[in-house]
Amino acid sequence: MNVNQMIEWAAVLLILIGSIVSMISAFGMIRLPDVYTRSHAATKSSTLSVLTCLLGAFIYFWVHDGFVSVRLILGILFVFVTAPVAGHLICRAAYRSRVPLAEGSGEDELKAKLFTEEK
Repeated sequence: MNVNQMIEWAAVLLILIGSIVSMISAFGMIRLPDVYTRSHAATKSSTLSVLTCLLGAFIYFWVHDGFVSVRLILGILFVFVTAPVAGHLICRAAYRSRVPLAEGSGEDELKAKLFTEEK
């Protein structure tokens, strides 16, 4: 086994890990109780899974075909920047729309600061 084959196997392993994390994220989206925890599953683990899949594809094409794909690099950067921001904005909109937290979520310390009547 030469170095190129080992790097290709590492890329395949990255893609496999990304697909497994994506499945865990999908189960989290189904099983978690409220919009806040679902947003966490949708942004954190999905971002990680997409990044590992795209990184694996980038490494594979770089080693196997010998070219650097600018589209994959831009895809990695775009997902890395936009997915967490979108998740934050969804949670913020849900909270300001007074979507209730799930039972057992703990204290809501922001509620007293945001939703008190000003005199």
